[in-house]
Amino acid sequence: MISVTRLNGKSFSLNALYIETIESFPDTTITLSNGKKYIVRESEEEVRKRLEEFYRRVHVLGKMEQGEMKNGD
Repeated sequence: MISVTRLNGKSFSLNALYIETIESFPDTTITLSNGKKYIVRESEEEVRKRLEEFYRRVHVLGKMEQGEMKNGD
């Protein structure tokens, strides 16, 4: 789970495994695999950072070594 904040300032936890897309419209919109959408205060980059931290904690994403490609670069 990752913590994010609704536009009204209320925090909630979101199951990161169900996140399908993160977009900025300019508000950050998170779409889950079931089609449900959440608009949050955090930037797209901040949500991605939290997702990456979550995946590292559950050992789905390994630590990148220096010189490895990142974000398809």
